[in-house]
Amino acid sequence: MFSHDRIWAAIDALAARNNLSASGLARRAGLDPTTFNRSKRSAGDGRPRWPSTESIAKVIEATGSTIEDFTALMAGKGAGDAGLQARRAAASVPLLGFAQAGGGGFFDDAGYPVGQGWDEIQLPARSDETTYALEVAGSSMLPLYRDGDVIIVAPGASVRRGDRVVVRTREGEVMAKILQRQTARSIELASVNPDYPDLHFRVEEIEWMARILWASQ
Repeated sequence: MFSHDRIWAAIDALAARNNLSASGLARRAGLDPTTFNRSKRSAGDGRPRWPSTESIAKVIEATGSTIEDFTALMAGKGAGDAGLQARRAAASVPLLGFAQAGGGGFFDDAGYPVGQGWDEIQLPARSDETTYALEVAGSSMLPLYRDGDVIIVAPGASVRRGDRVVVRTREGEVMAKILQRQTARSIELASVNPDYPDLHFRVEEIEWMARILWASQ
């Protein structure tokens, strides 16, 4: 049966069969790595979103599969082992260098990853499809984050005072700070490194702010 749930389940199973996450499968097929994110599977009003036939054709070709293979996965055949692999594969997230993050084309207006320049990193546990990783460069975030550390960022997580956050300004500057205070008009950020000053922005100067969940050090 060609149902919305079964088609998406077949895509997940195809990714797992090839030891890929959903974003890894999209990337292998030459698609935007967020094409198969769970956030893309339904509209804001709850209506189901269906993958395009072109996307399905590309992932079938990229994995050396056939339409018969895909149809079998839709029917749930051979999906048992794939389901276990999918849970493992889902622990990978997009990875981008901190310096690159200031450039255009890597984030949408809400701070979610888009574009083709992302690598991938494995996490020790399953994460949300919108979670991603940034690799720290330089010493401005010492002593919490060193050059080469990877921080895990969740743009969909709620942010409260005292949280460590990644912030991108409308001028393209990306920084890791501590949220000190947020009002309807302004955002105050405490610097991680005491050698750097705290910062104060008008709300309209900030493009997005996302919570740091943890860091691999």
